[in-house]
Amino acid sequence: MYRGYQHFSLGNYPGQAEEYAVQMYDAFGKMGSNVKGGNANRPGLLQQCRSAHGPSFSAQYCEVFLKQGTVQYFVGICVPESCGEEDVEILVLSGSLQFGQTSLIPPLPHILVNQSTQEMIMTHCLSAIAPGLNLYGTMKTNGSYSSDINHDTEENSSSSTSITSQSFLYRCLQAFSIQNTSQGVLSTSSSIPGGGYSSLNGIRVLSLLWIICGHSAQFPVINNLDNYKNWRTTVESNPLHVLTISGPVFLAVDTFLLLGGLLSARSLLGSINKADDNLSPSLVANYLLRRIKRNRGVFIVVAGGLLLMTTVAGAVWQAALGWIFCLSVMAAVIGLSYILKETPASPSVPHALYQGLHRPLWALAVTWIILACEDGYGGLIKNLLSLGFWVPLSNISFACYLTHPVFIILYIGLQETPIHYTDINFMYLFFGHLVLTLVFSYVFTLLVEKPYLLLKWRGT
Repeated sequence: MYRGYQHFSLGNYPGQAEEYAVQMYDAFGKMGSNVKGGNANRPGLLQQCRSAHGPSFSAQYCEVFLKQGTVQYFVGICVPESCGEEDVEILVLSGSLQFGQTSLIPPLPHILVNQSTQEMIMTHCLSAIAPGLNLYGTMKTNGSYSSDINHDTEENSSSSTSITSQSFLYRCLQAFSIQNTSQGVLSTSSSIPGGGYSSLNGIRVLSLLWIICGHSAQFPVINNLDNYKNWRTTVESNPLHVLTISGPVFLAVDTFLLLGGLLSARSLLGSINKADDNLSPSLVANYLLRRIKRNRGVFIVVAGGLLLMTTVAGAVWQAALGWIFCLSVMAAVIGLSYILKETPASPSVPHALYQGLHRPLWALAVTWIILACEDGYGGLIKNLLSLGFWVPLSNISFACYLTHPVFIILYIGLQETPIHYTDINFMYLFFGHLVLTLVFSYVFTLLVEKPYLLLKWRGT
């Protein structure tokens, strides 16, 4: 390790240093502007570090996590690949990472931080992918081996093939046929079994857009902004950014769970119809054990909401009161998330009440919207939520919900420098993640979700 490091340390000026030493030095993280605004991390350049090759070694990128007073940050450094994480710690603690008389990981100046002593938290080195990994050759070898086995099997069993095997193979081919799986995905007619509840499509898609928007803003904020404090000042206290802060975004997830509970209730009614309206205790018990195990709170809220709304939505004036109460509750739940966003230093009754009640209240409010729309009291809101435009997006919403974090995390992980927050930057991030999510989710729906459903239906 020290041999490679000594090679790197040769030369006091760029003109005297080898090219690899210049690249390694340039790849070190340097302090930037706006430290008071949150830009304390010094990531450096990962790819440039890995591209440096000395006489007898290659370079690797490591991150050194430090604490200076109340400020925690990391510095990206470039060292020979023979250095382990313990060796990097020794180099940092001994002050050996220097260029001439200047430290390569200097502390923050005292004008920014009162404490001038750096404390090491940990080090982490990112190993490069092993070279020469030929996945195509592996796949080709496995394919040849598999074809040999299939050839032997065909020779042994060519005399007779069971009808069951042919039938199963035919069902699989039908299930994975693009002609079958693509049917109805882009249709604008409601895909809800049994019809009705057309407002669910709009609610599902709007909730999905809220989730993607929130995650597009929330994930970079965790550790990849160069002006984190400015973001907090701009966003967390401004109700106009309700779609982008991490607080109310989970309400959209709760809406997804509520829709699942509602469809589960419809499934129970379908089971009762199949049993010739014979509501036996065993039927109900079997259903409840399967469903309540998954999500007790959502099922209780849906059941309570159904009972409440059937007693309230009996007249127009009662429906009007219901709408006023519903919208007031939703506004209060979102507004209080700003007022009670800070963690209290001591037990707080308002915080406890909010944490215990805001999710059931939100679920009841959304339940009212659904049932009021179905009972004919939705008006303009029902017309908006029931537009055929929502149906194709609703058909791929499950795949969108599962895949969108992958694209966001990949994008953030591939950034070598921090992201600078502005409204326009984050708006472009949202639309970019949204387009990628919709395209790939449509493909995954055709190739994975639809074939599974077709096999399941034809197997029963």
